[in-house]
Amino acid sequence: MHHSELQLMIHGDRLGQLTPFVDFPGIRLDRAVTVESENYVFLYLNIDEETQPGTFVIEWQDGKGRTVGRTPYRLEARSPDFEITGYTNADVVCLITPDRFANGDSSNDAHPDMLEGPNRTIDFGRHGGDLMGIEQHLDYLDSMGFTAIWLNPVLENNQPQWSYHGYSTTDYYRVDPRFGSNEDYRQLVQSARDKGMKVIMDMIMNHCGSEHPWMKDLPTRDWVNNDNVFIPTTHRRTSLRDPYAAQSDVKGFADGWFVETMPDLNQRQPLLADYLIQNTLWWIEYLGIGGIRMDTYPYSDAAFMSRWSCAVMDAYPEFNMCGEEWSLNPSVLAYWQAGQSNANGYTSCLPGLLDFPLHDALITSLTEEESWHSDWVQLYEMLGNDYLYPDASAHIIFPDNHDMSRIHTQLGDDVNLTRLATYFFATMRGTPQFYYGTEILMSNTGDDSHGNIRSDLPGGWDGDAVDVRSGRGLSDESQAFQSEFRSLMNWRKTASAIHDGRLMHYVPEKGSYVYFRFNDDQKIMVILNKSQEPEVMDLTRFSEMIPAGAHVVNALTGERHTGGELTIPAWAAWVLVVE
Repeated sequence: MHHSELQLMIHGDRLGQLTPFVDFPGIRLDRAVTVESENYVFLYLNIDEETQPGTFVIEWQDGKGRTVGRTPYRLEARSPDFEITGYTNADVVCLITPDRFANGDSSNDAHPDMLEGPNRTIDFGRHGGDLMGIEQHLDYLDSMGFTAIWLNPVLENNQPQWSYHGYSTTDYYRVDPRFGSNEDYRQLVQSARDKGMKVIMDMIMNHCGSEHPWMKDLPTRDWVNNDNVFIPTTHRRTSLRDPYAAQSDVKGFADGWFVETMPDLNQRQPLLADYLIQNTLWWIEYLGIGGIRMDTYPYSDAAFMSRWSCAVMDAYPEFNMCGEEWSLNPSVLAYWQAGQSNANGYTSCLPGLLDFPLHDALITSLTEEESWHSDWVQLYEMLGNDYLYPDASAHIIFPDNHDMSRIHTQLGDDVNLTRLATYFFATMRGTPQFYYGTEILMSNTGDDSHGNIRSDLPGGWDGDAVDVRSGRGLSDESQAFQSEFRSLMNWRKTASAIHDGRLMHYVPEKGSYVYFRFNDDQKIMVILNKSQEPEVMDLTRFSEMIPAGAHVVNALTGERHTGGELTIPAWAAWVLVVE
């Protein structure tokens, strides 16, 4: 690896009373750290770059110099089969909640070692989706124009209930057996890679699950925040950079727990910090993933997140990551991004974030009427805040995700508005992410519980009456939207100006918002019309982008428009190539 140090956390009955020894060519035991719990020893090994793969043995000696135990450990070779490269703005990401996507192997729905069994009749139960089900749908995802998939966490969540969502980790090195195995995960990543698709791994540094073995035998007293007592977080994320904030409020945010079943980890604990960083690097190397989405980014210790992000990008310079900072204030997001100059000197190596401010502005523009000028003003002005970011194009942009109502529901189940949102996120700066089922207008109207928002993908289970792949049982409206979604996303694969082009937008007028994406090779005009009536648009207004004599061609239909005016139909979402 890029760095030669390896930490091993070893647990065993009164192991701390023994002395470890390692004798293997190219491996040096630099230090053995004992902690409050005598059942743990943390070994720090130095691995010479010429060291060959193989199994070495850690010998344990008692106080009289007698060998009383041996622990084998396998040093693996790095894979020569792939390079670690991250997602880019050329990608379109499909966000998947694995338990709710597709059940490819019903034999693993229940597992004798897991506390919770399957129950598809309740929205918070385990429904049986797994890694094999996702792999079986790769052809479908590819056909829809997706080039990357982001999976909600699939590591072991051995909790008595609500274990399906994956955010209560009980083993950081093991895929939950109800999803499959570590090797199944690696096979999925390889199968995706074979189709030119990347996999983005959802990670959580902030907390673990209450059933994690640590919680029955904490390595150190400071392993978990607040002395392992549940005190809820204030969620006041602005306190981290508020110049007037009381330190007790800063601690109340950063050290508080989300819920009692998610103990809040203390990343200021150096052994834990090393463990979490090494775990991240291990998964990147083992799987060959194309990105990380980091859950609850600001809730972890800020200094640790700086160290974590820099360690990852140092080891894999072509990698990519985004952090979840659920704030509607761009300046709050900008604080965490690489290249930002913060007043307090805080630095980060995090490439991008999930763009919640842009999402909120889009929803506001589509659901609330302005008292003057245009309904698109909120969105136009939010994009004007991009100067606050070191690189706004590095963000993930999205109409919805697994923690909020589906976009079709947010927009009142109005297909016209959902179309406008889809075209916007497909053509705006950043990397677009769509939640599975958006392509068929999945909705959760009437029930905004997380379990219902994360409903099963139709056709992912044997016997489903509706199937997204064949179209069986889909309404005419859903089929038409799915077809248009497919055409748009597959066209986007070839649109270099969308991938790496600059953005120029014009002050919205009446019901229309117009912007251009352009580079040296391509110029694209996007027109979004929220009006219920057609609008006549004078193209001379856009002479900076459309020179005299040029014409525009609809990218999806091939329809050519000439002359100085365009008649824009009601609810139009047009993508036009300037020629």
